[in-house]
Amino acid sequence: MFDCGLTKENNWFRYRAAAIIVENDCVLLASNEKADYFYSVGGGVHIGEKAEDAVVREVLEETGVHYEVDRLAVLHENFFTDSSECCKDLNCHEIAMYFIMKPRGKQELNSNSYTQGVKENMVWIPIKDLDKYKAYPTFLKEYLSKDHRGIEHIVTVE
Repeated sequence: MFDCGLTKENNWFRYRAAAIIVENDCVLLASNEKADYFYSVGGGVHIGEKAEDAVVREVLEETGVHYEVDRLAVLHENFFTDSSECCKDLNCHEIAMYFIMKPRGKQELNSNSYTQGVKENMVWIPIKDLDKYKAYPTFLKEYLSKDHRGIEHIVTVE
């Protein structure tokens, strides 16, 4: 399957589905040895795939655990530059749909995920301490500190 995305000249675009997973006042984020930051669980939506199906697939691939979708929470337009291998020297534009996943009541995972050939680590970070970490998306702590109704549209330019 192919992810919805493209690169043209020095521009990179991707359509992504991401999860907001909260258990015991902690949010689940991923990291790896090449990245100096934490990031949301999720990944590229495949061509012909519904975003909701993509987030369930990505969460299972990355955590080894089946989480169910509670609801679509955020439509995020993200403009950034990145020094990672896939995006080096590119103007990045990402559209991400963030889904809140139904809690399972426990933090046990069965992760054996790799990204770009590097082992990913799943980390539960207390929501109250999120600002002490370099974590993306940057709106996450503020978003999780309030009650929300409906779908929020957030634009980030970094």
